[in-house]
Amino acid sequence: MQRRDFLKVLSVLLLHWSTEEQQITAVDAARAQRNKRIVVIGAGLAGLAAAQQLQAKGHQVVVIEARNRIGGRIWTSTKWPDMPLDLGASWIHGIKGNPLTALADTVRAKRLPTSYDNYITYNSTGKPLSSAEEKRLEEIRTQLFDTLQKAQNNDKDDSIRHVVEPLLAKNEPSYLQTCRFLNFILSSDIEQEYSGSAHRLSTQWYDSGKEFSGDDVLFANGYRVITEYLARNLHVELGQVVQTIDWGQSPVRIVTRTTTFLADQVLVTLPLGVLQSGKVHFVPALPSTKQAAITGLGMGVLNKCYLRFAKAFWPANVDWLEYIPVMHGEWVEWVSFLRAANMPILLGFNAADYGREIEAWSDQRIVARAMQTLKTIYGPGIPEPIDYQITRWAADPFAAGSYSFNPVGASPALRKDLAKPLGKQLFFAGEATEQDYFGTAHGAYLSGLRAAREMLA
Repeated sequence: MQRRDFLKVLSVLLLHWSTEEQQITAVDAARAQRNKRIVVIGAGLAGLAAAQQLQAKGHQVVVIEARNRIGGRIWTSTKWPDMPLDLGASWIHGIKGNPLTALADTVRAKRLPTSYDNYITYNSTGKPLSSAEEKRLEEIRTQLFDTLQKAQNNDKDDSIRHVVEPLLAKNEPSYLQTCRFLNFILSSDIEQEYSGSAHRLSTQWYDSGKEFSGDDVLFANGYRVITEYLARNLHVELGQVVQTIDWGQSPVRIVTRTTTFLADQVLVTLPLGVLQSGKVHFVPALPSTKQAAITGLGMGVLNKCYLRFAKAFWPANVDWLEYIPVMHGEWVEWVSFLRAANMPILLGFNAADYGREIEAWSDQRIVARAMQTLKTIYGPGIPEPIDYQITRWAADPFAAGSYSFNPVGASPALRKDLAKPLGKQLFFAGEATEQDYFGTAHGAYLSGLRAAREMLA
């Protein structure tokens, strides 16, 4: 080959290589633009659900969590190896159409059904309600919810307690019974359901959420089977307590006590109570609509006290034990694990004001007060528990409460404002951002999926 021909061929090859290199560089640039660095703050259901979706699309995702465990308000205790117990969320509420049912099916999780139809209610002296008492209780329950429904037709919002107060006529002969029955209904049917005090819950919007139909089921091995499944193959860094989120620049800087993370996008799944505490600083400050949503919504309390006994002394064929106390909200709801799991364990709930109050008590005092109620019902000779487990969600710095509720003056629009992304960098999820399913585990999960869609868009 002559020199002239060689140079001609070489120039063609160089042109081809140059064009190919430019194409490869362009592909890399496009891929780099598509594959973002994403930080998800919080390894609860919302954060893990979103992280899985985002990572599946090829993004570089890191989940940072303040605790030394995953799950957030999903927390399965293994203190009793033969019976894992959930200290946070326990049930799939309504299994039909619930996305958590599909997840539970995927991991083949064993579930234990409980039924609200299997219950017994005891009066203040510890006796099962008589036929007359049952009739009177249902009359008051009907009056209470009729009153609330009528109040919802008014434009003015007010607290549930204030709206139903006229049902108490102090001059009627049965005032004391009516007062106790009314308080029992407020606590068992409303405060334990929505976690807020009747003095704060919005009559207009306390029940604005939706529900799935079907049974309620517990996880035989705890809710951890779901969070562990969602956390598979994810990069999760524990013990990362976030202090500052600087979203006014690109990349976003997330400063924790030990390090700084840089991200193209950030998903905040911090509980409402943590956002309300102000311990996480946003730079620049969040817009007024977002701040109004954070301060306008309520963070409630529902605490648990598990008591384990050597053997059961209560009826074996019931799931729910209800007690009408002298004082409002004291140990009104109990769940028996005898029928569902064949375990001599009782779970007592305390919600709202009383649930928050006793967090300052010692474990021994809480157990003693719980046993006082059980002895009123089943007699002073019942055995003492061989062990116990107690929660204090309001005092937990990484939760600051159990789940959110709608207080007086708070409309569902606040949740929409809380969920709204800020630009293309800062996104929000968590049960408090859910208009339809707030206060639930499936609401947290759905919010994570929604946030992932927004980030991918």
